[in-house]
Amino acid sequence: MLRKHGHNALPVPQGFSGHNKSILSYKLPAHLAGHGWIGKSCLLVTPKHGPRVRFSAVLTDAPLDTGQPMAEQCGDCTICVDLCPARAFTGRSFRAEEPREARFDPEKCTEFRGSRNRGSGNRTYACGMCVKVCPHGKAAPGRGSDFNA
Repeated sequence: MLRKHGHNALPVPQGFSGHNKSILSYKLPAHLAGHGWIGKSCLLVTPKHGPRVRFSAVLTDAPLDTGQPMAEQCGDCTICVDLCPARAFTGRSFRAEEPREARFDPEKCTEFRGSRNRGSGNRTYACGMCVKVCPHGKAAPGRGSDFNA
């Protein structure tokens, strides 16, 4: 559609190298565009769905409307940090000028995932605990099902 309207468009594939890295962070642009905030779990947390979202990206020269970055709404909550079985999070709030490693140890996460996935070939699955326990975006009782990691 973008190309049809005379704009350049380059889809950016979601890459997973086994070290929790991609060629482009989808979280930071989504945060800067006002879709949510980066929580203590280093995940983008949206008001409606919490961290239970997936993004894809297209680089384009098309003029796009954006929102404003949202302030973190985690407050004193550290449930994602406290219940992480890999102990991969430090509990520090997001600061754009700090490297991700100030908040998250990807090696601890990778090691834990590897220990859980022995015998599953080359596939490595995240445990999802940080997604499951986040109170943001969870359905209220009686209003539909909740996310089950």
